[in-house]
Amino acid sequence: MTAQFDGEFPAESQIESQEEATSTLLKAAIAGEINLLTLTSRERLAIVAKVARYFKAHAEKHDRAGTFPFENYQLLRAIRFPALTIPKALGGGGISLEEMLRLQAEIAKNDGSTGLAIGWHMGISKHLGESDLWEESLYREFAQEVIAKGALINNAATEAATGSPTRGGRPETTAVKEGEKWRLNGRKTFTTLSPVLDYFAVSASIEGSDQVASFLVRRELPGVSIEESWDSIAMSATGSHDLVLEDVLLESRDLAQYLTPGVKVPQGWLLHIPAVYFGIATGAYEEALYFANHYRSNAMPAPVGSFPTVQQKLGEIRVLLLSMEYFLFGVAAKWDSADAEIRATMGEELSAVKVTIVNQALKVVDLAMRIVGARSLSQAHPLSRAYRDVRAGLHNPPMEDMVYTQLAKNVLAF
Repeated sequence: MTAQFDGEFPAESQIESQEEATSTLLKAAIAGEINLLTLTSRERLAIVAKVARYFKAHAEKHDRAGTFPFENYQLLRAIRFPALTIPKALGGGGISLEEMLRLQAEIAKNDGSTGLAIGWHMGISKHLGESDLWEESLYREFAQEVIAKGALINNAATEAATGSPTRGGRPETTAVKEGEKWRLNGRKTFTTLSPVLDYFAVSASIEGSDQVASFLVRRELPGVSIEESWDSIAMSATGSHDLVLEDVLLESRDLAQYLTPGVKVPQGWLLHIPAVYFGIATGAYEEALYFANHYRSNAMPAPVGSFPTVQQKLGEIRVLLLSMEYFLFGVAAKWDSADAEIRATMGEELSAVKVTIVNQALKVVDLAMRIVGARSLSQAHPLSRAYRDVRAGLHNPPMEDMVYTQLAKNVLAF
C-alpha cells in the first residue's frame, strides 16, 4: 500500500504563494488536473517551479519542528512527477538526464530537503530503466506502480558498521535462502525518504557465500519498520531514518541483482546530488540579490547593492554559478548523447562535477550570507537553512577524498 499523507491538503485559503497564478496551479494539482507526462520540458519546468514555491513556504516550519513534508510528495504524485524518469515504452516520461537535473535544481532552490530526497527516486528509477539490471518483469511491475500510484523507491545500503557503501564495506544485513524464499535481517541507516517509500532496494550479504545482492523489499511486508532516528541539522526534512528488517520473507524473484561492493561503473544519475547543491546555491544567490536590491537603512542614500563591496560579492557569486551550470549541465548533456562506450569513460568527469559543485555551492552560500549580514543567521531566514543544508553535500557520494585520490592515481606514472 502506498504511504499516505496523514491529513488533507491545505484549504484554498491556506495555500501560501507569491503569485495568484501559483495558487491557481496548486488547486489544479490537488484536483489531479495536471499531468507532467503530457507536457513539454519547458512547461514541466514552469509548473515544477511554481509547485516548489509552495515547498519553500513551508520549509522553515518543517525544518524547525523536524517534521516530514508529506504534503510535498502528495503534490508531486498528483502531478505525476515520480513517473517522469520511467521509460516512455512503459508509459513514463522518459526524460533526459539534463532535464531531470534541471527539475531537481529547481526544487532544491526552494527546499533542499525535498530536492535531495525525491532525487533518489528519480535517479534510481531512471538508472534501472536504462540499464536492464533487474529482471524485466520485476522492473515492469515496479514501473507500473510508479505510473499508477506514484510509488517511490530508494536504496537502503548504508549501515552504522560499514559506513558509506562507496567505501566497499560488506553489509551486515543478511539474506538466508529458505527453499524458494529469502529471509532478510538487518538495519539500514540514512534511508532517505523513508516516511513515504513504497520500495526499498536493500543490499545484503548472502549467508554461506561471499556474494552481496540487492533485494527489492516492499514496505507493507511483515517485519519491515522504520525507526525515526533522523535528527540532523542539515537536510532535516529528508526523513532519513533507520530501516529495520526483522525476519522479512521475500520471494526468490525479489533478488533484484548481485552487487560488487566498492566497485562502481560510471552512473550519470548520481548527478542528481550536485544538482541539488547547485539549486541551493542558486536560491542563496536570489536571496542575496533581493536584499541587495531592496534593503537600505535610513542612513543610506541607496540600497546596499550600490556599495562596491556588495557588487564585488555578487559578481563573484555569478561567476561561480555560471561555471557550476556549464559543468553540471554540460556533463549531463554529454551523458545523454553518449553511447555505452563513451559513458564507460566518464567516471572522472562525473566525480569531479560532484566535488566541484558542492565546494562552489559552499562558497556561494557564504558570500550570500556576507551580503545579507547577521539577519541571515536567523532560523526564520532561508539562508540559515541553506547554510546547514549545503554542508550535507560533503557527505554525499562520491566522497571528496576518494575522488581526489583516484584522480591522482589515474595520472601518476608509478
